[in-house]
Amino acid sequence: MTRHMTRAGTAAATLAAALALSACDRTPPAAEADAQRPPTSQAMISTEAEWRAERRARLVAEDGWTSLIGLHWLELRAHYVGSDATSGIRLANGPPKLGLVQRDGDRVYFTPERDVAVTLDGAPLKGRAELHDDHAEAPGVLGFDDGKGVLTVLRRGQRKALRVRHADAATRAGFGSIEYWPVDPGWLVDARFIAHPAGRTIEIASITGGVEPMANPGVVEFERDGTAYRLEALDGGEGGLFLILADRTSGHGSYGAGRYLDVAAPDATGRVSLNFNRAYNPPCAFTPFATCPLPPPENRLDLAVTAGEMAYAAPAN
Repeated sequence: MTRHMTRAGTAAATLAAALALSACDRTPPAAEADAQRPPTSQAMISTEAEWRAERRARLVAEDGWTSLIGLHWLELRAHYVGSDATSGIRLANGPPKLGLVQRDGDRVYFTPERDVAVTLDGAPLKGRAELHDDHAEAPGVLGFDDGKGVLTVLRRGQRKALRVRHADAATRAGFGSIEYWPVDPGWLVDARFIAHPAGRTIEIASITGGVEPMANPGVVEFERDGTAYRLEALDGGEGGLFLILADRTSGHGSYGAGRYLDVAAPDATGRVSLNFNRAYNPPCAFTPFATCPLPPPENRLDLAVTAGEMAYAAPAN
């Protein structure tokens, strides 16, 4: 798939629009409609509690989003990497001098420092080797600090960056709690998937300043309190759908740049189920080192989705 980048202003404008959506004071759905919704069963509460526990476990895993310690764009042909203050790319965790990263055209190479134990794809690395980026068939994984540290290469349009994780990341060790709206069966919504012509894409801006086309298999339509809404769907893999949305709670209870929702594959009639109780924060809600896609204009709902994850507040130091 062809990918391209635009100026950072494009993504900034998209983010600003998403945040601006939340600035309008609107009355939540009518109290009478809320009263008509079914009570929450203990079984549903237990099921959602299990999902939330698994969600937290993924975030705080050694390779979870909270383990990120750096996102370093490769602006020069060569960068020394390490935790030492003299390193061109300075790591928050790891050896003082890890090695040298070099860019040659579209290729990225790494040469480890002497006497520093480094692995590439699980095997010891002693000399210079190419690091394949995340769009390659087999992306390279550089390990250090006895496997606690991991360095990979990202490609976003024409730019490349080093993404660095470490099991001892402060954001992982000091991760707090994720707050949720109460589980509500009224936010388990039946919807209809309408397919787009094959091969259609939609432009999606990212929080880092780029825009790229993503596979857009169709649109999801649903109703809430008698009003119809539409969400453009992205390819979620294995037939499933991935929704990026903003709503009237964005910046007013939920994360300002929007939330994500994973949806199972439509059935033979196009029916899908939207469980907004599982609307979750993008990685950039927890770390500044993620490259989160933002909601497209079509997915900014004039609706307060009072379900799912609320905005994350890191514990005070």
